[in-house]
Amino acid sequence: MPDGSLEQLKREGRIVVVGASLAGLRAAETMREKGFKGSLTLIGDEPYEPYDRPPLSKQVLLGKAGADHTALPRRLALDADWRLGVAASGLDMTARTVKVADGDEVPYDRLLIATGVRARRWPNEAEGELDGVFVLRTRDDGAALARRLDAGPRRVLVIGAGFTGSEIASACRERGLAVTVAERGDAPLVGALGGVIGAVAAELQREHGVDLRTGVMVTALEGDSAGRVRAAHLSDGTTLECDVVVVSLGAQRNTEWLLGSGLGAGPRGIACDAGCRAFDIRGIVTDDIYVAGDVARSPHPLFGYQFLSLEHWGNAVSQAETAAHNMLSESAERRPHIWVPAFWSSQFGVNIKSVGVPPMGTEIMITQGSRAERRFTGVYGYQGRVIGAVTFDNARWLQFYEEQIERTAPFPPPFPTVDRRSEGQQPMPADFPDPSVPTHGPTITLSGYSPADRRMTFTPAGH
Repeated sequence: MPDGSLEQLKREGRIVVVGASLAGLRAAETMREKGFKGSLTLIGDEPYEPYDRPPLSKQVLLGKAGADHTALPRRLALDADWRLGVAASGLDMTARTVKVADGDEVPYDRLLIATGVRARRWPNEAEGELDGVFVLRTRDDGAALARRLDAGPRRVLVIGAGFTGSEIASACRERGLAVTVAERGDAPLVGALGGVIGAVAAELQREHGVDLRTGVMVTALEGDSAGRVRAAHLSDGTTLECDVVVVSLGAQRNTEWLLGSGLGAGPRGIACDAGCRAFDIRGIVTDDIYVAGDVARSPHPLFGYQFLSLEHWGNAVSQAETAAHNMLSESAERRPHIWVPAFWSSQFGVNIKSVGVPPMGTEIMITQGSRAERRFTGVYGYQGRVIGAVTFDNARWLQFYEEQIERTAPFPPPFPTVDRRSEGQQPMPADFPDPSVPTHGPTITLSGYSPADRRMTFTPAGH
């Protein structure tokens, strides 16, 4: 639309949201709340209206909730054209149209891309299609896996010990099922929280009866004559009999549909500025295309303006609301997205929460509680400042450390704490793996400085 026609946009413009999940829904609601009266179209590749994903690896797998009871609550009636069960297949930035897989083209004046991520599948397609091999990302995935766990498999193999893989293993043990976890790294959660915390997570899993195997890769899955998975072959030469395999090798960002569009999109996500406006492949910011949620890469002032890709529930909500605000605002009224990353996981009876960007940390210090008691706070330091924190059953300290991160407070923290205990309050190496060797499931990806940088190869961890 021509400059100066913001009121016309609000009155009769066409806004298209590609991605009908958490970020897409919250953005659409925010637009209506801000007085957008024009046409609103939401395009989603799944046949369902927006639903919540975290319960899939928690309540749904435990049989405490059906996958069809995970719908996201609505803040208001949207009056939108829902195009569900059909994926976006292309973007024409010149004609301002989104191409849809059914052959249709949807015109827009403003476009929000919130296509998120999908589960990384088993790299050998034939093995991945064996009966009993699952991934967990969608509502259908959750329902199918829960049904199989209800049937009482003899042994479940989880490939990958990131947060999702660990939560799946926890659900299996809570159901009384035998479960083996194979992790390429040295410990569970090591890519997200480092080796010091990974060692605690490993003890936790083994205490709860998980057959945890670290430093190994699954080299092949084997089926029987009926096409059902029956065994997995590991890099240490062992063969493991199993009748359910859950592939938990992290996520792939849904950007392939933008190939050739001219947008700055690649395997790391879609680059955008701090106001959620997308960059094109030349590094020039667009003014009619915005990005939000897991698929976005945006520079963060608290973390050296590095581009961060965040797979976090709260970030999707906050970034969607910022994008929606900016899409309907004059340039002087736009605001930056500077949400401090926050994440939580519940597994093996422990509530794990983190703030900031732990993978940036080179050191860690246990400032409250004790690792031996599985109740503690660990603070991450980078170049002399607090960069992140993690708590095990000690979440009351999180807000304090979030404020420390926002203030760029010094590390190690200069104050003594009340319950310093035997940890000695000395910083130690955080022990993150070499970033060039993939591990499973970091929820934050540091992805450099260039919006157009697409130099990246990924070797799926675990095969």
